[in-house]
Amino acid sequence: MQKNFERLATDSHSNARRGRLTTAHGEIDTPAFMPVGTQGSVKGVSPRELHELNAQIVLGNTYHLFVRPGLDVLKHFGGLHNFMNWDGPILTDSGGYQIFSLAKLRKLTEQGVEFQNHIDGARAFISPEIAMEIQTLLGSDIAMALDECVPYPCEYDYAAQSAEMTTRWAKRCREWKRRKDEMAKPELADSATRRRADSMLFGIVQGGTFEDLRKESAQAIVDLNFDGYAIGGVSVGEPEEEMMRAVEWAEPLLPGNKPRYAMGLGTPPQLLELIARGMDMFDCVLPTRLARNGTAFTTAGTINLKNAEFILDKNPIEENCACDACREFSRGYIRHLVKAEEILGLRLITLHNLHRSSGRRSATSLPLTYPLLAALRAARRSTTNRSYSRCRDSSSGCRRRDDGCTVARVLGASFDDNTLPRSRVTRNDGPKTVCAAVAPRHTSNFGFTRRSSASSHGRQAAISREFGF
Repeated sequence: MQKNFERLATDSHSNARRGRLTTAHGEIDTPAFMPVGTQGSVKGVSPRELHELNAQIVLGNTYHLFVRPGLDVLKHFGGLHNFMNWDGPILTDSGGYQIFSLAKLRKLTEQGVEFQNHIDGARAFISPEIAMEIQTLLGSDIAMALDECVPYPCEYDYAAQSAEMTTRWAKRCREWKRRKDEMAKPELADSATRRRADSMLFGIVQGGTFEDLRKESAQAIVDLNFDGYAIGGVSVGEPEEEMMRAVEWAEPLLPGNKPRYAMGLGTPPQLLELIARGMDMFDCVLPTRLARNGTAFTTAGTINLKNAEFILDKNPIEENCACDACREFSRGYIRHLVKAEEILGLRLITLHNLHRSSGRRSATSLPLTYPLLAALRAARRSTTNRSYSRCRDSSSGCRRRDDGCTVARVLGASFDDNTLPRSRVTRNDGPKTVCAAVAPRHTSNFGFTRRSSASSHGRQAAISREFGF
């Protein structure tokens, strides 16, 4: 493959773009959400169902598959594609996040990381070269360079040292792949060896929450000339504003002709923000993790189907949703399944949430035209205008930017102060009145649970329905 990524369309009012990424196991139309299959399975969902959900690519994890079932088993089955019966592209995380999450069980050195695995405590070691060997054995279409993900909060000096080591590790991964690519013979074009040679390697930008470190890391990783670039070290406990800043600082330095991946980010509200900031690929465990706790995505935010209010509810999880759960079952029945600890209930919510994230009417699947364009343009304005002012109704507690409520503008709506409807919502610290245009977005992004509906501006409502959040 001579050209891996092609830009098909761009938005002149934001950094949004649409593209096509070609891998050894098929093409990926971007923006693309990647369901997370950490241990070779997207929890509760079969590969056939993933195809029906229009999932183009899944994510596996080097560390977890290395620990269990182990490399001998995966080699016996001919790689991860055969093992899990998935014929589409696979991206594998190198294990950097697990280095972060296993902080009490690991020893980090320049050579790599020694750790005790979380299954039986056995000691193991992963270096940049070993991480590449494991991902090659897995048959990854897109491999990630080994990195260190620093915690939040983090001291500046440690973040700087970590980012520099991540760059040195990335260089070692790049060199390992270069040598392997040179060994692949052209006459083996249809063999597994050739497919592994056609695999891509992404470098990862680090730097914590520090602007200068993020920019320095981005430039250093770009200088190594990877096939694509990821922004890592986000969604590790920091506020969402810090996540978006990390993306904004790095994005201008990333080549426009290569794919960009926002690691660990991909809730419905985040997708619009990240697409507007020029990101192409996303992953997030929340669609499946929240489903296992009985929580479903809806246009008005998240709802917990364990709640008693749904006992007699004959409505689907979401009106006009085309997923199997909404076409065939009621909220009341799904609640019964969840409360009775029937696996089907959690599976149905999982299918619904994944449909919202990667299905036909998700943000990543819409054409780069209005109303998506309107939302993206508004989201882009929110990245460049950092001037805040209060709503005239100070009791609302809603901070709005000079040109309108941030979240309302992400939806493409434009309100002036006199036309903003109000809605009562319930938050952890009690009832609070907010702009009704904001409430649907705040519900899933900032922990609100919407309790009553309010008349909504027609344009906002239409856009919200179109996105299906």
